[in-house]
Parts: sequence; C-alpha cells; structure tokens
Amino acid sequence: MSKAEDMIKEESKYFATSGRIKYYPLVIDHGYGATLVDIDGKEYIDLLASASSQNVGHAPQQVAEAIKKQVDKFIHYTPAYMYHEPLVKLSKKLCDIAPGDYEKRVTFGLSGSDANDGIIKFARAYTGRPYIISFTNAYHGSTFGALSMSAISLNMRKHYGPLLNGFYHIPFPDKYRGMFEQSKSNTVEEYLAPLKEMFAKYVPAEEVACIVLETIQGDGGLLEPVEGYFEALEALCREYGILIAVDDIQQGLGRTGSWSSVDHFNFTPDLITFGKSLAGGLPMSAIVGRKEIIESLEAPAHLFTTGANPVSCEAALATIEMIENDDLLTASSEKGNYVRQRMNQWVDQYDYVGDVRGIGLSIGIDIVKDKQSKERAAEEALKICNYCFEHGVVIIAVAGNVLRFQPPLVITYEQLDKALDIIEEALQALQDGNLNQYSIEGQGW
Repeated sequence: MSKAEDMIKEESKYFATSGRIKYYPLVIDHGYGATLVDIDGKEYIDLLASASSQNVGHAPQQVAEAIKKQVDKFIHYTPAYMYHEPLVKLSKKLCDIAPGDYEKRVTFGLSGSDANDGIIKFARAYTGRPYIISFTNAYHGSTFGALSMSAISLNMRKHYGPLLNGFYHIPFPDKYRGMFEQSKSNTVEEYLAPLKEMFAKYVPAEEVACIVLETIQGDGGLLEPVEGYFEALEALCREYGILIAVDDIQQGLGRTGSWSSVDHFNFTPDLITFGKSLAGGLPMSAIVGRKEIIESLEAPAHLFTTGANPVSCEAALATIEMIENDDLLTASSEKGNYVRQRMNQWVDQYDYVGDVRGIGLSIGIDIVKDKQSKERAAEEALKICNYCFEHGVVIIAVAGNVLRFQPPLVITYEQLDKALDIIEEALQALQDGNLNQYSIEGQGW
C-alpha cells in the first residue's frame, strides 16, 4: 500500500464526507508554479489551481516571504476593535482595481461564501427591499445565504432546509445551450422573459433589492452569456432601482486576463465580491462597492474576528504585486489564446467535444454524446479526467460534463503543450472506445 493510500484510509476515520467532492486519490506533499508533487513523489501538471485559488501558482517566493515577514511581527489582532497597516494598504488597492468609476468602500471576510452573504445584507439594508434574484446553475458558496442564492446541486439543498426566504432564480443566458437544456441558445429577450414575467405576476420589481450574477458561470460549466444580455439586464435594473452585484470570486484577479471579469462586458456593478486567489490561497474574501451601499450598515453588522488577518492582507498585497510585476494579466490572455488555437480544433476533430469556451485561462470544454442535441456526456468526461490523472495531469469536470481548464497563470508553455497532448490522447482514446477501464462511481459533483 502506498503512502497516499495509507493516509486516505486514515483520514476516512475522522474527516466528514460532506467536506470533499471526490475525484482522485491525490495526497499533495508540495507544489511549485503549476506543478503538484504527491506524497509518493509523483509530479502532476495542475489545471485546476486549487479551484482557481492559486492564480499566482504554488508556493510563489514573493507571497511566501510576505507571509513569513508578517508572521514574525504579529499573526493577528482583530480589526473588529483595532487597526493595522496591511488592512489599510489592501483596502486602498482593492478600491483601485475593482470596476466602477465611483467612490468605493471595502469590507473583508474569510471566504467567498461569507462575502456573498454580505451582498444580501448590504443590498437589503441600502434599498430597504427584501428580494434577491440570482441564476440557475449558479454556485455562490456553502453558507446559508450563499446557498440560498445558489442553484447548482440538489446535494447542496436537501436534508437541511428550509433555506432563507426571499430568493428567486432566473435562467442564465447560456450562449451554447438554451433554457431547459434545449439544443439552441435563446435570444436576449427570450432570456429576459422569465424575469419580466416574474415582475409582472409574483415578484414586484420595486421590492427586489439586488440581482446577483457571475459574468462567466464557473461551476455551472464555464458558461458564457449571449452578447448584450448584461447590458439589457442593467438597463432593466436601473429602471426599477435594483442593484447589480457580481460574484467574481472564481473569475477575478487575472483569471480572465483582467483584474475583474466585468472588464470584458459593458455594464457596471454596484457591488463585487473577490475571494479564492485574493490572498494567494490563504483564507480571505472582500466585498467592494459603492460607498453609500457599503456604509448603509453599521458595526457589527458584517465583521469577523479573524477577518482582514494581517498575514492574509500581506499575502494579498504580495499576490496583487506579483500579478502586476510579472504581467500575469497579459500572460492569462496570451496563454488562453495559445491553448484555444488547439482546443478550438477539437470541436471538429473529436465526436465528443461539443464546445470550447471561456476567456483568458478560464476555459470550459463541453463533452457531449451528440453534437446536435448537445446531450451531456458526464461519464465520458470523468473518464477523460481519470486518464489525464493517470498520465500526470489534474483536471476535473463541472456541471457533470464540462472539463474545467483553469491552471495557475504562471504555467509554462511547455507544461501547456504537455497537458494539451495528454487531453488529446484521452479524447482520441474515448473516440476509439478505449477508456472503459475507468470506474467513475462516486466521482464528481
């Protein structure tokens, strides 16, 4: 029995099953750049970036040194009562890089989930309205507020309901599939129709506080919106005084080649949340928004004892500085374009590849049983993932059938080429009927 098998067996005696979505028996010992090394010494190319929380890669020296330097000074004193310089510096930096040409304020938390909970608080407090609208296939986190906004998995909603009241969901404007898994995408007006009907029949628009969206739906399948939808949605929101909030936790901080994924679209959010890669992988989240909205609540309405931890703040400052100094925004765009030159050909080359989509290094590869009906091929997608893992590449499938290609932005072109070669080998093996050796029972979302 390997060290990994021993450790996994030992862990099963203590760690709750609700805390992990199972994919592979990978026990990580260390990592560097876009490389993971397991406890038995095997190396892997990381195309997941720890769920996009390692945009600047594993163990970057600049971030590690910032962490060590702050730890030697003091590890924490809660900003709920006192002040520290790293918080001040990071607050200013986030207000500078967040979208929106207006005076901003920022508040901090520990995860994307609590940041999205904060959206609910601030939106309701500022508007005095009760209702929040989000999208089907959205994943906003695992706290009760964030779960109430999410609509991606029954396993996240059953056995412990009821969830919070006052939440409604509308179809995401998927550019590849239409509403209700139809094979043809809908128009902007067709996608807006359920919202307009909602306003007309059972949710008064003047009682809606906020619409919360992901510009690219991450765990929902790296879905891109139909062109013009967000602009039309913004016009509707402004007409009724409804706030717009963007969950940029997965897509922000360089993932799409810009500080915020909003930069690729022509609308302005009132609130935006960051997390995951913000502090180089340390626990941290942030809500940035219009001053008047964020200051609609007084303390202690949204604060955390260990929020804005100075070690995490310094890690975040070093992460942002590394993105700037190493020009990782450009790297994300250029490397994304580089891999898409090969990936886009897969739609014609392989029977099971229905679509390749995304921006920068946030790419989804849609595995289908039939290109006309666009029926999802979930088992086949997981078999591809298993082949890749066996050959030294870590990639997972989201939304059942979509390969999630989100490597650290520091990944080398040599690693990209090798990873693409292995994915192509897997696709060819699937097409030839040679992936039946993999058992996928219990794997995936």
